Amino acid sequence: MSIDSLPTLNLSDPNLLQSSSHHPLLLRLRQALISCSSSIESGDFQRSDKSIGELVDFLNSVTDAVVSEPDEDSPEHDAFRAVIDALSFELPKAVARFACVSRRCLEIAERVIDRFIEICSPRDMISILCEALDSPSTMFKVPGYFVPLLSGLSKVFMSIQRRQFEQVKAAVPVIVNVLKAVSSELDDGDTDYEDLLTRSIDIAKSVQAVCLKLEDEGKEKLQALLGLYVLEIMAFVSIGLGYKVSSCLSLMSQLTYFLRFCNLSYLGLITGCDVDIIIAPVVGVTVKAGQRLPSQTMTEDGDDLVGCFAHVKHGACLAVIWGFISNEVAQAADEDLAAVKAKLSSDQTKRWQAIGMLRNIFSCVNLPWELKKQAINFLLSIVDGNVSRQYDNEHMECLSDMPSIFATLQAIQMVIIYAPEAEIRRNAFHALKKVLADIPTSMRFDTLTALIKNSDSSSMMAILIDCVREEMRMENCQRISRGNQVIQAQKNSCHSTAFWNDGPLELVGLVLRPPKGGPPSLPEYGDAVILSL
Repeated sequence: MSIDSLPTLNLSDPNLLQSSSHHPLLLRLRQALISCSSSIESGDFQRSDKSIGELVDFLNSVTDAVVSEPDEDSPEHDAFRAVIDALSFELPKAVARFACVSRRCLEIAERVIDRFIEICSPRDMISILCEALDSPSTMFKVPGYFVPLLSGLSKVFMSIQRRQFEQVKAAVPVIVNVLKAVSSELDDGDTDYEDLLTRSIDIAKSVQAVCLKLEDEGKEKLQALLGLYVLEIMAFVSIGLGYKVSSCLSLMSQLTYFLRFCNLSYLGLITGCDVDIIIAPVVGVTVKAGQRLPSQTMTEDGDDLVGCFAHVKHGACLAVIWGFISNEVAQAADEDLAAVKAKLSSDQTKRWQAIGMLRNIFSCVNLPWELKKQAINFLLSIVDGNVSRQYDNEHMECLSDMPSIFATLQAIQMVIIYAPEAEIRRNAFHALKKVLADIPTSMRFDTLTALIKNSDSSSMMAILIDCVREEMRMENCQRISRGNQVIQAQKNSCHSTAFWNDGPLELVGLVLRPPKGGPPSLPEYGDAVILSL
């Protein structure tokens, strides 16, 4: 019997008791469910444990009979099958709600779901469990509700015999959306969330086990899907538990282990290149070596799978930041972080890509400040070396990275403005200046001008204007010390936009004479006006 053709069993239907007189099994089922429901509603949890235990015993007897019944055409077998088919849609959701009551109820809920896994086909159980994951009521949208359902999915995945990628692909968006919803509504001290994350890691282990059974294209696609899933979970762990660094290390080490299996490296993750590589086979596009995935691929309306991975780039950056925080995590990834930082410091293209990727951390409002602090420290470690700046005439390569670098600069500004600790604000300011210094001189003034024009903070505008003034001072010192050599070099550079020209005056005029007319608004823009004068 297919899932689509099955009728829904309404357990609250008053006519069910009468119709059950022809089916003693249904009568016993209804009585068992009523006993469970009434004990929960009355708050008698000791009685509820007993009632649920009796329900489990009844279900065990039914499923054993279905398996052992030799005559599939007998009325008794039909009655057994009717109970199983009808319950398969409703009972997983019901027992998942009971799982929130106590650890004992959770164990019983998992046993009930395990029995259905034994009786129903993997394809049907994936649909049943995903429907249960996707449709809890508001009052049951808590981590404990989802734990037995995710546990069941991890076991079902191991039973899939064909079309493994397609079936896992159908379930992953539901799982990710559940974790996303729970992490965004998490209450402090909710211990069930760690249990939920542990079950999500169990799912990753199951997918890995399925991958090991496959070959060629099927394995590659499922590995890529696993990589996306793991990066997304890393983001959720960081958002939900990142404020407790010590509590996260074990979970992050377990997740980091999968990076090697999915052929993901720290260098490829922090530059975003590996993210493009694993997205490509999942969405069915080809990316040649050295090419980047078109940005619109990430937002195709027709692909719910890619749409659910909104935090995959956050996860890619955070995977490296957690390795930066803990040697234990870096060792789990089998990575030499010092070598990664050295490569980023010496390779300007990869460094610009990494700077652009880090905006995902700085701009994420849900990430704890501790992780943003560590990301700032990591950024300083890759732009603070003795890096050659001889690329003013080769700035065309930087043009493709400038939109993401500019977005990172804007995100760093938000850290400077809103960070709760002076140390974070101070280091963020140093990072802002270091990133600006890493931009070719011919593009730096335009970048500063754009930042000032797009800033709503008078204090931030004042800081940026001071950066312009410092650039002018440095350039003037160079002119004096090097004489006509600098002037001649600027004349020969058709793309140069030096600071010592009319540009800074126009920028000051923009502050003192706002485009909308009238004098600058005081005292709101007092800091910017003072620095301009």
